[in-house]
Amino acid sequence: MTLKDNCVLCNESMEQYYIPMKEWHVDGHVCGKCYSKKIAEFYPGKHERVNLSD
Repeated sequence: MTLKDNCVLCNESMEQYYIPMKEWHVDGHVCGKCYSKKIAEFYPGKHERVNLSD
């Protein structure tokens, strides 16, 4: 990946990309912000991040 790569949903440049789920029917890589939005759309409700390293 180069720094010229952009999110296929919002067209913002990405330092790190995420691979969308098949169910989203998105062709290409997405940024973390758009990935989080799509996760919230497909899995509605309250989401909490947990630290599993303990």
